[in-house]
Amino acid sequence: MSAPGSVGQVAPQRMRFDAPLALRSGAAIAGYELVYETYGELNAARSNAVLICHALNASHHVAGTYGDDPKTAGWWDNMVGPGKPVDTRRFFVVCVNNLGSCFGSTGPMSPNPATGEPYGPDFPVVTVEDWVHAQARLADELGIARFAAVMGGSLGGMQALAWATLYPGRVAHCVAIATAPKLSAQNIAFNEVARRAIITDPDFHGGRFYAHGVVPARGLQVARMIGHITYLSDDSMAEKFGRALRPSPEALAAQLAADGVSESDAPPRSDYRFTFDVEFEIESYLRYQGEKFSKYFDANTYLLITRALDYFDPALAHGGDLAAALAPATADFLVASFTTDWRFAPERSREIVQALLAARKRVTYAEIDAPHGHDAFLLEDPQYLAVVAAYFDRIHARSVAGAGAASPAPPHQEAAA
Repeated sequence: MSAPGSVGQVAPQRMRFDAPLALRSGAAIAGYELVYETYGELNAARSNAVLICHALNASHHVAGTYGDDPKTAGWWDNMVGPGKPVDTRRFFVVCVNNLGSCFGSTGPMSPNPATGEPYGPDFPVVTVEDWVHAQARLADELGIARFAAVMGGSLGGMQALAWATLYPGRVAHCVAIATAPKLSAQNIAFNEVARRAIITDPDFHGGRFYAHGVVPARGLQVARMIGHITYLSDDSMAEKFGRALRPSPEALAAQLAADGVSESDAPPRSDYRFTFDVEFEIESYLRYQGEKFSKYFDANTYLLITRALDYFDPALAHGGDLAAALAPATADFLVASFTTDWRFAPERSREIVQALLAARKRVTYAEIDAPHGHDAFLLEDPQYLAVVAAYFDRIHARSVAGAGAASPAPPHQEAAA
């Protein structure tokens, strides 16, 4: 087998849907477009399709590059491609940009047919279940009656779980990574603080900031900083930044000019400046992440997606009984968590596993010792990638044998380190 490689240069595709999509809120949206990307080839039996569901600030661009610019590599390029865990020599991979996003699919930035102006705050509130129904429509148009696997991390994992229960006959395997069956009060609180930062930004203008030619950048920056803190573990932040002090811009420029060294080689400070400007390296990092985010992400989209996270709770309609909520699923499951993830801690994944076992489903569980926190599901961790690769080897073997459906054998739990 050749070394793992890239899917190469890719281009997004677009599909329009004129029929109204009924939303969970009671509203409906018609004449919407979904942007998506595909990798690999759909086999003659149409049995090798894998749907990847994206998380909060990601998009349809999972793998490959736009043009020959390596900086445009997809957000899960280490996971999807020839020779990678989700091997595009075996599988036909699809990822859809969700409704309400700001990366091409119809969302708050799109023209409202009723007014000709951007939807802005008039875009309907969407839920995880709404996204899944929209994805199912696109799968219909692609001629995919059943996915060999539906896979996602974080919010994407919630969509994978929803697929398994809303369309049980269309999902052979469900891969839910670093996710939860619902948000905790703490997670809802983080989302609310982030939303308030955006909504109270004077440049938000009630969500109609497009007409004013401004962006609520300060609110978006604070929202991103709050979110980013929850994606990292304490250990990873300590290792990367600790309490290192950031050189002042003037001192840094003088040092670099005098010594001809790179910024990373500049000597650390050992004194305080006694100001409220950036003192610590971690502050500089968070500000950089916030500023970068505010230049490409839409504020109304942020509100929509975080609210969709808040509303996800499949057990709500079953009196809080998660096993009952998962009972319709016929898929086999891989659930994976990371020891240092405190946004969606391993306990939340174990809650899913126990509910699946109570519902007599087949589940493989991997709790991976990784230092990176919630972001570990996006990163290069050999043990993690090996677990996913082994599971997709199993999926491929079943597909080749014509046994894409879940096995009727008694339910069990397989543990992976």
